[in-house]
Amino acid sequence: MNTKRWAVDKYVDGQESYPQISQAADFLINNEVVAFPTETVYGLGGNAENDEAVAKIFAAKGRPSDNPLIIHIGEKQQLDGFVEEIPAKAKQLMKAFWPGPLTLIFKKKENKLSNKATAGLSTVAVRMPDHPVALAIIKKANLPIAAPSANRSGRPSPTTAEHVREDLHGKIAGIVDAGPTGVGVESTVLDCTATIPVILRPGGITKEQLEAVIGEVTVDPALVDSGQAPKSPGMKYRHYAPEAPLYLVEGTKEFIQKLVNEKKEEGLSVGVLTTEENKDFYQADFVFACGKRANVESIASSLYDVLRNFNHTEADLIFSEMFPNEGVGHAIMNRLMKAAGHRVIKS
Repeated sequence: MNTKRWAVDKYVDGQESYPQISQAADFLINNEVVAFPTETVYGLGGNAENDEAVAKIFAAKGRPSDNPLIIHIGEKQQLDGFVEEIPAKAKQLMKAFWPGPLTLIFKKKENKLSNKATAGLSTVAVRMPDHPVALAIIKKANLPIAAPSANRSGRPSPTTAEHVREDLHGKIAGIVDAGPTGVGVESTVLDCTATIPVILRPGGITKEQLEAVIGEVTVDPALVDSGQAPKSPGMKYRHYAPEAPLYLVEGTKEFIQKLVNEKKEEGLSVGVLTTEENKDFYQADFVFACGKRANVESIASSLYDVLRNFNHTEADLIFSEMFPNEGVGHAIMNRLMKAAGHRVIKS
């Protein structure tokens, strides 16, 4: 398949009048799949009402069929077409955080969306992205768009069009390139069908921010205990992983260097994932800084890019520092734990 690539400037007004936007929307209307940027990561979009389009998303990604897709909308009114009801707390959150990196789970109307998109569940996950290009494409297509991250399943999510090309060139119809994304980690997923809303995936909106708007919010126990079965089907799979085995290290940078030295003595090439503050300390074969520890948002925005950078090295294994597990740091550690397969070395 020839993968078309459109370059657009996200800072220019009147996105919907761009021919590139119209062409990408036409592809979606014709049930092709197209990658486009959101404020979190690049998404792989397809018509959520059409089984054929949704099947193309799963095929391109190699995604398990029991892992439902998030539906992206350009206008809040679109919810009326496929959601049974909008709880009062969800309305408050939509007012506070939409458009933005927050996915809300609702009870769905039957026979309105492809069952493949919702993996046959009675619920549907929806968000409105806060990116002018994404919104322009969705509005132009005038469809609910199913859009998981635009990468091969299991690999780090894409934050640039080049990341998408690396994974999906020749497998999808097109890529809309509007430069790097912003937040870097995916949206927070919140189940609004429960009496007390439940976070199923931490992301760009923190628990504290949610509670400031609607009061008590709980967290899926599986997010803090790997022995628990996750409520969100997709969270049971390994995600975000670089090609070399990744190990999280709970200890000082001196302890991490000791581990590096031991592996180098065994003849292995070793990588270290750290931050700007510590990058000059490590004596390893490959050292990549992932933002600044003093600015957790910078870690989130560069995390996937750094994980992908290791794939362009000859590292046999990677040691990663741990980060504060609070606020956006909760999302960062969730992604790193998944990428490492919950492998943690303690000093």
